[in-house]
Amino acid sequence: MTSVQVTIAATGKVLNVPTGLFINNEFVSSVDSQDKIECIDPATENAICSVTAGSATDIDLAVRAARNAFKTSWGKNVTGFERSRLLNKLADLMERDAQDLAELESLNNGKPVKIARDFDIGDSVACLRYYAGFADKIVGQTIEIDNKTKVAFTKHDPIGVCGQIIPWNYPIQMWAWKVAPALACGCTIVMKPSEFTPLTALKLSELIVEAGFPPGVVNTIPSLGSVGGAALSAHLDVDKIAFTGSTVTGRKILEAAAKSNLKKVSLELGGKSPQLVFESADLEEASKWAALGILYNTGQDCTAGSRVYVQDTVYDAFLEKLVEKAKALTISHAFDEKSGGGPVVSKVQYDKIWSYIDSGKQEGAKCILGGVKRSGKGYYVDPTSVRLLLIYALTAYAMTVFTEIRPDMKIVKDEIFGPVLSVGRFATEDEGIELANNTSYGLGAGLHSNDASQCMRVSQALEAGTVWVNQYNLLYNNVPFGGKKQSGIGRELGSHALDEYTSVKAIHWNYGEKLDWPL
Repeated sequence: MTSVQVTIAATGKVLNVPTGLFINNEFVSSVDSQDKIECIDPATENAICSVTAGSATDIDLAVRAARNAFKTSWGKNVTGFERSRLLNKLADLMERDAQDLAELESLNNGKPVKIARDFDIGDSVACLRYYAGFADKIVGQTIEIDNKTKVAFTKHDPIGVCGQIIPWNYPIQMWAWKVAPALACGCTIVMKPSEFTPLTALKLSELIVEAGFPPGVVNTIPSLGSVGGAALSAHLDVDKIAFTGSTVTGRKILEAAAKSNLKKVSLELGGKSPQLVFESADLEEASKWAALGILYNTGQDCTAGSRVYVQDTVYDAFLEKLVEKAKALTISHAFDEKSGGGPVVSKVQYDKIWSYIDSGKQEGAKCILGGVKRSGKGYYVDPTSVRLLLIYALTAYAMTVFTEIRPDMKIVKDEIFGPVLSVGRFATEDEGIELANNTSYGLGAGLHSNDASQCMRVSQALEAGTVWVNQYNLLYNNVPFGGKKQSGIGRELGSHALDEYTSVKAIHWNYGEKLDWPL
């Protein structure tokens, strides 16, 4: 097996990390490529190790392995009880190895170990167990046609071989969100982790073998998106693609799926999510949720609350509290127990975020907190121990963010995917709703108010797949998640995720009608 020894400098722990391609329950070399993916520690900018970069040919081999497993040892050939048992076993193994997985995740991604362990992995274990509970409860309907002669019923068949393409911001959690419902339904998988963070997906592949899944059920191919992702999306023997990432890439996947075999596609894409703070809100609590919305995972979150609009009567009071909350958060390396956030994942992301900060200043916005680069190593966006970039605009008339954070400003309309927050104000409920909905995205939105009628009105009016009321950014495995507009197609989590991995077959049974012939 191709692997390397990785030493966690902060703890001295040595982890054995696979570096090959995982096909048919074995780690193998590429059949036709010598290319490597270099994995970087974003806190130090040092190389961790290199892993094999899969080619289009390797993707094809993995798809063949998945198809063979689907036809022979998985799919309709194994009971829901057995699928449930194996998923529960996998969850047990992840829970057992939670600390090691968290340290490897943090080394490759930059997030604090305690957050990777207690939140990402804790939630992933629960996700596997949640869908393990569904594996033997995927049922159809019996439909009355004519009780004397006919009946119809439906079956939810596993859709087949699934290509799953996951992002770098929550590598383990996104792995679980994709793998758990697919396996519960009886599908087989070719997983392509992000080229920035492939290490934990490879480590989890070891647990697939230990749990007892048959060869070919789960295959893992680290690869560049333009190679492996493109090959999966266009492959004629892949039945479904599940993708989490940017809207730009989502469009390419949808196009490739349409031009190949019209495979089923689910897309969880970008966002520019708003939060509305009304004058009746508990400002102390609202400021905490707003800070969490933009600072959790260092703002590298599809539902990051990157636009906050505050009713003008409480704007100043709220802003003061928000800045206070931002300053209270420690941004440090992953193994600092005091850290609530780490560096961003890569030099590419670091440069992108700073280009937006510069753009905001050039377009007339004023930075009132942060916005100065930190010296030294690491892809840290906040250089001065402050934790947030609050942006508002100035005119010759007054400091009125409502009129000056214009829809055409890049910092207001583009997904930045970092800890950069635009703060505006509004006068009326209708104005707030209009500002919130003025985006091409529709993944998440939040509102803070102690007026129950207002909460109901505004939550109905906000154009987003998920709306939080007096909270933000918390997701649960039993509640569906997905977007509207350019934020995606389909749903993850909850029972709705099962629909993404099944196809409904209608069976018409005639047991009593005799056909008159000729017509």
